[in-house]
Amino acid sequence: MAETQLIDTFWLVCREALPHLPTQAPEAWAFGATPAHADELLALVLAGIKTATASSLWDHEHTGEPVPEVGWLNIILDGEGHPRALLETVAVDVVPFAKVTPDHAFAEGEGDRTLATWRDIHERYWRDHSDSPKRFAPEMPVVCEQLRLLFST
Repeated sequence: MAETQLIDTFWLVCREALPHLPTQAPEAWAFGATPAHADELLALVLAGIKTATASSLWDHEHTGEPVPEVGWLNIILDGEGHPRALLETVAVDVVPFAKVTPDHAFAEGEGDRTLATWRDIHERYWRDHSDSPKRFAPEMPVVCEQLRLLFST
């Protein structure tokens, strides 16, 4: 089944479970930079551990991708491109990398969930995978997004 059909079918199932959802399916995307990373982070979401994510404002500006907003719905894909979860954005803050809080790091659910680990993981990620030619800097603006799991398969 083509990815579009999978997403459409997933969205119909979501709407059956949550009739208040809009007719139009939201954007579908995967966490991370590799299929394995997508699966790892999705597992944290499905386990209720990962309730936040972060992105580089520089990446949003460079690609023209809009900055997340409260109320946005997101279909999360696994490493093979299959829709597995529906998340709602419940809070968004843009802060310098060095000002990301321990609470946000904990909510992202990676590693030992400490701020030090969060900083290490995200600095490496943006140095290796950033869309922006600026890549990483301690003062870079980070979009800190709080998420709520609405539905999963």
